[in-house]
Amino acid sequence: MLLNHVWAVLFNILQQNNGIMETQEKTKWVLDPAHSEILFKVKHLMITNVKGEFRTFSAEAFADGTDFSSADVNVTIDALSVFTNNDDRDAHLRSADFFDVENNKTITFKSLALNRVDDGEFELTGLLTIRGIAKKVTLDVEFGGINKDPWGNKKAGFSLEGKISRKDWNLNWNAALEAGGVLVGDEVKISAEVQFTQQA
Repeated sequence: MLLNHVWAVLFNILQQNNGIMETQEKTKWVLDPAHSEILFKVKHLMITNVKGEFRTFSAEAFADGTDFSSADVNVTIDALSVFTNNDDRDAHLRSADFFDVENNKTITFKSLALNRVDDGEFELTGLLTIRGIAKKVTLDVEFGGINKDPWGNKKAGFSLEGKISRKDWNLNWNAALEAGGVLVGDEVKISAEVQFTQQA
């Protein structure tokens, strides 16, 4: 009788542990690069914005099914893929004056917290690493919803916006203007449209 009781207790413990493991398992979502973009813009001559993008990047999110309120997000950007529609400027951005792609090939973002602000609106805080320097940033996130494409793949869409000071990552290069001010603004506005595909 005692042996049967011991086995029953062990069985219950194993069942409880299995339940905990199942509830902890997250659903993986992978970025769809064909329907996503990462953009930035910065002031030039203090009068207009120059826009750019990164053309090669990947990301994955781990959520509770279709509930992203506690999701973990990781983004990797190929720094070499920076594009501003000007070859000389792009080469300068890749140089040691800015991204130093020879020594720092990737830009990464790793989420730390996702806080709900309103229905479909969140604040995403994470570590943004540029040139090997990791700084905490917070981005505004709008959840676009979930839908299936014509091939039955479940998709989730998000829009993100934020601002950073490039000097926080030692992107310090600049040139003084004769009339006052500087050639390149310090504040960089970031925006992204991202679409994730749920993995089986």
